[in-house]
Amino acid sequence: MASNQPAPEAVSPFNADVYGGAERSVGEWNPTEDTIRPVRGRHRVAKQRGLARSSTVLGVGVMAAVGAGGIATAQDKAPVSISLPDSIADNLPDAKSLPGVGAFMSDDAETAPVAAPITNAGLTTAEVESGADAGEALRARILQQAEQQQAAADAEAKAAAEKAAAEEAAAEAAKQQDEAEKKAAAEKKAAEEAAKKKAEEERLAKLAASFSLPTSSYTITSTYGQSGAMWSSGQHTGLDFAGSTGAPLKAVHSGTITSAGWSGSYGYRTVLQLEDGTEIWYAHQSSIDVSVGQKVTTGQTIGRMGATGNVTGTHLHMEVRTADGSAMNPMAWLNSKGLQV
Repeated sequence: MASNQPAPEAVSPFNADVYGGAERSVGEWNPTEDTIRPVRGRHRVAKQRGLARSSTVLGVGVMAAVGAGGIATAQDKAPVSISLPDSIADNLPDAKSLPGVGAFMSDDAETAPVAAPITNAGLTTAEVESGADAGEALRARILQQAEQQQAAADAEAKAAAEKAAAEEAAAEAAKQQDEAEKKAAAEKKAAEEAAKKKAEEERLAKLAASFSLPTSSYTITSTYGQSGAMWSSGQHTGLDFAGSTGAPLKAVHSGTITSAGWSGSYGYRTVLQLEDGTEIWYAHQSSIDVSVGQKVTTGQTIGRMGATGNVTGTHLHMEVRTADGSAMNPMAWLNSKGLQV
């Protein structure tokens, strides 16, 4: 077992009786490298400046100091050398290798890192300078984080709700637009049909109010009042339109058919009575296309040109008579209706 040379004891009132009650006067002992033998092994006493940094580090420092054999506790006592068996000293770990302790064992006081107090853990520099408490700061941060997360969740829910509402509104708008388009199409179709019907009614009304020539392709061969042995009365009582057999004969105006059939020297004859009582006679037809009591409009076909009855050729014999039966000049009457023969 290796050991160090014990250091001389300093004289004090407490050890005077060891020497028989006589107080020994000695000089103050100041150990130096020459008077103290180096401690064998890897033991080293840690500097004391780091032991006050935290309770945890302090505990580790105390354990290291006790394991090493103790520390000096009084300035007026002489230091006591501590020795350990080589078997123990050689197996002790280096204090600098201990986690959280090595930084406090550095020989360089200027470069050794200074650990922040545990009570300031997690605080910013501004919070430390303002004297904030670590627990309160942590609590505030947790609350702030919770509020932020809740705000984010609320914002996400709100965005989802707004999106759903927007989609629903878009769908409703599309539906309304579709319905509006269908309604507009139906209204347009109804309006077009109504306009078409109205136009047809106006056309028919205009046509009914107008007058038309009895045939479209003709030659005037005999006029009203013309004298001749061919007529039983000695005078021609109508207007003759010569044409081809089967040519359509048209109603000169709207009215009602009062007679349709064979009529002696007139051959096949149709009588059209107008609203004012005027009668239009169509004689010598090859065929009749209407019947008694039928109402016709201007320009409607009522028969076909022929040569029936007392005739010398195919033609239409047209007479115009008043309501009392008196004959009148057909050409003058047609001219009075705006028709040029």
